Amino acid sequence: MYQRILVATDGSKLSKKAVDNAIALAASLGAELIALKVVPRYPQSYFEGSIPLSAEDVARVEQHWADDGHEVVEAVKRAGAAKGVKVKPIIARADVVSDALIAAAKKHKADLIVMASHGRKGVKRLLLGSETQQVLTHSEIPVLVLR
Repeated sequence: MYQRILVATDGSKLSKKAVDNAIALAASLGAELIALKVVPRYPQSYFEGSIPLSAEDVARVEQHWADDGHEVVEAVKRAGAAKGVKVKPIIARADVVSDALIAAAKKHKADLIVMASHGRKGVKRLLLGSETQQVLTHSEIPVLVLR
């Protein structure tokens, strides 16, 4: 059925639910798991809401975010290994999470994306946006959404 499953994680309690379910699904199918953490780029202009920093400070902040991301996906790799699932940890640097998820799924030839959603509705969804909705709308492969 599914041979390569991409799971999106940010290390939160909600995304842990997606990770746990993705590991269980991969284990039952004998599939490979790709653990993806999208790391934002540091905002560079006033209009993006940032305080101007030197190039060295920006690089330091971005490296810190990348290091934290590596910890998150390595934790998924360890959890997968405990269940006998091969996990490939991936970090993507991008400003738009949904685009990075879809691009990673295509690049790594995933045949399923697993992700969590808060399930926000109404004004909260409008104000906060929905990466899950964007992935559902634009992905050409199946998406399993957990709440």
